[in-house]
Amino acid sequence: MTASPHPAAHLAQLNVATLLHPFDDPRIAPFVEMLDPVNAAADGTPGFVWRLVEEGEADATGLRPAGENVIVNLSVWENQEALWDFAYRSGHLEVMRRRREWFERHVEAHLVLWWIPAGHIPTVTEALERLADLRAHGPSPRAFTFASSYSAAEAAEDLLAALPAPPAEAAPPAARP
Repeated sequence: MTASPHPAAHLAQLNVATLLHPFDDPRIAPFVEMLDPVNAAADGTPGFVWRLVEEGEADATGLRPAGENVIVNLSVWENQEALWDFAYRSGHLEVMRRRREWFERHVEAHLVLWWIPAGHIPTVTEALERLADLRAHGPSPRAFTFASSYSAAEAAEDLLAALPAPPAEAAPPAARP
């Protein structure tokens, strides 16, 4: 049996949203009330792998790596179809329909997708770098959107670069004089 020329891959996604009001403002309450059911739906969706949560919390809304008013959502999926089904064919769609009530209108890319080696958990720093790459250079196999997607095979070079280096072979013991 021949090994696959491409590593097994999963799809990572980051989206950011700038709040119109502080998170504890009553005008944001309907969004906050939707978080637990929507996150539970994501967790139970076929193809879901992982999502970022703040330590000791049920979600990542307390993390503010992109600015005090910006919330982040970072997750990993087995493939693009699984993420699409969750985003556009579940209760998540209601949140998207109402987003103008809670979030500023986007003036630049707010969602980025990229392929990662299966088993890799992306960091927030890595995710924000992918978003910056998309904003600066447009879609590529390294950073793309649903509207301009690339397959894992098209991103194979980037995937291989993301794999950890194999362990170095042990050096033979030094000869004694």
